[in-house]
Amino acid sequence: MAKAQDLKTLSVDQLDDELVKLKKEQFNLRFQRATGQLENTARVRQVRRDIARIRTVASAKRAEAETKA
Repeated sequence: MAKAQDLKTLSVDQLDDELVKLKKEQFNLRFQRATGQLENTARVRQVRRDIARIRTVASAKRAEAETKA
């Protein structure tokens, strides 16, 4: 699980890359759940929360960059 403190050290581009990776994992987890192959059901919740955490940190960084510009 990604910690918000760790995410704050990453750049916006790195956060976007991590977001893409997690969205792909979320897609795969949905398919596994639909076909009955999902073993770790808690991972769905972890990924969903990590995506929200990354989006929050990224939007805060973008807003901060706008105020500086």
